[in-house]
Amino acid sequence: MAIKTLNGSKCLITGAASGIGHATALAAAAEGAELILTDINEVGLALTVEEVRGRGGTVGFSRALDVSDYDAVSAFAAEVHERFGSVDVVMNVAGISAWGTVENLEHRHWKSMVDVNLMGPIHIIENFVPPMVRAGHGGHLVNVSSAAGLLALPWHAAYSASKFGLRGVSEVLRFDLKRHGIGVSLVVPGAVKTPLVETVEIAGVDREDPRIKKAVHLFERRAVTPEKVASCIIAGVKKNRYMVYTSPDIRFGFWWARKFAPPYNFVMQKANDQFSKFL
Repeated sequence: MAIKTLNGSKCLITGAASGIGHATALAAAAEGAELILTDINEVGLALTVEEVRGRGGTVGFSRALDVSDYDAVSAFAAEVHERFGSVDVVMNVAGISAWGTVENLEHRHWKSMVDVNLMGPIHIIENFVPPMVRAGHGGHLVNVSSAAGLLALPWHAAYSASKFGLRGVSEVLRFDLKRHGIGVSLVVPGAVKTPLVETVEIAGVDREDPRIKKAVHLFERRAVTPEKVASCIIAGVKKNRYMVYTSPDIRFGFWWARKFAPPYNFVMQKANDQFSKFL
């Protein structure tokens, strides 16, 4: 059956060292979930584990690993299943970002976006969802995509390749897993105040350019907190909601893009032209 409460559930969260993953780990623990956590950042992951336990939450297991490494994910999954059996909730939160126009993006940008943001979640799904199906207890899968998985945002071609892909995977699994009582949530955040804001690589652009700093500042002013996103994720799981928005602007933008394609196309082109002035 679909998850109605996280209390007593075994909940796997990737990207738990910082940002949305960190906030979601704290929120899920507060709901009574037993956490299984991972992140590539070993130090940050340990701090999250310490904070969860300091607040009275339960972390059953944690390990630092790179989700783009299939063998590492498989070994991790084998140990989790040996210790705990199948998990009840899988949350794919880990992700990275790089922006740029096609003439400035390098192969490494395209590859890293797909390896981490798309193949990473797929590696987790491959290893954790089939055991969930076989257990027959239902469950829930959360995939954190992005507004860039819904809309043609300027300079987001490589990032969108991964996030649109994850959206496609989620949409198919939404229907595929229903017969097993497993819900699927696709989370589509817009601007979020995470460390990625300051570290995102923008190919072909000087991050010290005053115009870029101004644009980043405007982005941060509109950004929601990771805690806000986490609360939306938890609510989405409990209500078995497929599309999980974290801010009204993205909900409106996606509705508008579907209902009014010509003006959407016009505005997207104008936005792209405006961004090109930074080059």
